[in-house]
Amino acid sequence: MMEQTLVDTVALGASAAPELSFLSLVLNAGWVVKMVMLLLLAASLWTWAVIFEKTLRMRKLNRQAGYFEDAFWSGRPLEEVFDRLGTAPAEPMSAIFAAGMREWRRGTKRGHPPFGSLAARVDRVMQVTLAREMEQLERRLPFLASVGSAAPFIGLFGTVWGIMNSFFGIAASKQTSLAVVAPGIAEALLATALGLAAAIPATIAYNKIAADMNRYGGRLDNFIQEFSAIVSRQLDERG
Repeated sequence: MMEQTLVDTVALGASAAPELSFLSLVLNAGWVVKMVMLLLLAASLWTWAVIFEKTLRMRKLNRQAGYFEDAFWSGRPLEEVFDRLGTAPAEPMSAIFAAGMREWRRGTKRGHPPFGSLAARVDRVMQVTLAREMEQLERRLPFLASVGSAAPFIGLFGTVWGIMNSFFGIAASKQTSLAVVAPGIAEALLATALGLAAAIPATIAYNKIAADMNRYGGRLDNFIQEFSAIVSRQLDERG
């Protein structure tokens, strides 16, 4: 009889214990912890959107830069390459070349321009275009750095708040059994887990994409130096 009573008591306690699933932890969390989780989930989704967009864009830009370099070094006249690009090329290396060629044409149409100042103007115009293109390319990249640095602390805030509420609940119910303590602690720790899940990909992606952009920026700068050397050589020949 006593054994049957003990079994019934254990079964009743097990059935009364809250379910420890991911969905139940989210639904049973306090409103502050829920807000933290929603914020981290939104940050994580936007982080992955930025990662995919930047990764695909960098691959596309490097591929387009390779095509342009093949055309640039193909031996065709630069005027012909420029005319084929159109008035507003979307690819940064082509845009830099077009800006330099426009300044070159404006300078050479004046009759006898000061060749030294023309070479400086062409180089300066290309440098300004490079800065503008890199600024456009780096948009939304600081968001990844912000998520990587702030998300763990946001998750930690949710954890601290959840644990504090759990202790208040323990004090109010005057029960310290594991079945009572575990759900509240699990809800609190879930916020930290979500914070880390958002921060780790953001940090890794930021470092990778920033390094790729630096290499691409160096590639554009090398092209500017090469094109400036061609301009200076042609001006020397004319002089």
